[in-house]
Amino acid sequence: MRVALFLTCVNDTLYPDTGRAVVKLLTRLGVEVDFPMAQTCCGQAHYNTGYRHEAEPLAQHFSDVFGEYEAIVTPSGSCGAMVRELYPRMGERARAEGRGDTLAATLAPVVPKTYELTEFLVDVLGVTDVGAYYPHTVTYHPTCHGLRGLGLGDRPRRLLQAVEGLELVELPGAEECCGFGGTFALKNPDVSTAMGVDKVRNAESTGAEVLCAADNSCLMHIGGTMTRLKAGLRSVHIAEILASTEREPAA
Repeated sequence: MRVALFLTCVNDTLYPDTGRAVVKLLTRLGVEVDFPMAQTCCGQAHYNTGYRHEAEPLAQHFSDVFGEYEAIVTPSGSCGAMVRELYPRMGERARAEGRGDTLAATLAPVVPKTYELTEFLVDVLGVTDVGAYYPHTVTYHPTCHGLRGLGLGDRPRRLLQAVEGLELVELPGAEECCGFGGTFALKNPDVSTAMGVDKVRNAESTGAEVLCAADNSCLMHIGGTMTRLKAGLRSVHIAEILASTEREPAA
């Protein structure tokens, strides 16, 4: 199977190891992974701050770049939700504004074949045991876009539970937002900070060494809060845990 890795802006700029982990993991599972060099932002930041029309050329470019692949895999629940949930809305709004069906027709091919990583592993490849080894105590934070937008459900947990050496512990208040929310953190810093502190304190109460999630934007917010609080645990993307093996362990 030939798939495209949609890395996303945040990962490309700040967390390239997550992309490397996805390639390592999928290659180990027999998947051919391409990284289209022409990929850019999906338009989420523009759309969510009210610049819907400015997001349209980015969405069109996304479809041009990724349209030929059997599947598009991303280690980001928020960007995955942008394609799956909001691209169809963009097409509908363009039609409602009397601009025809062109945008909807352009975006339609990529919507059903865009998958967040854990979705792709469980639903498309049909695996939960990916041969990973990670001898640490881990707690899992389900990010808002993955939980409510994509409906990832227990897929990430099933993958983590199958990792050799990993002890998965419950996170109190797991389904509560961490407070990031993209520009929400900039526009409402006090509220965002308080929510981040609550998330980190709950994670600390578990005794875990690691808090993991499927979205580095949220982990950036949580990890920064951990640093400021001098918390005794660290944040790690789930892809890096699943890519870890006994022969090539992750830190």
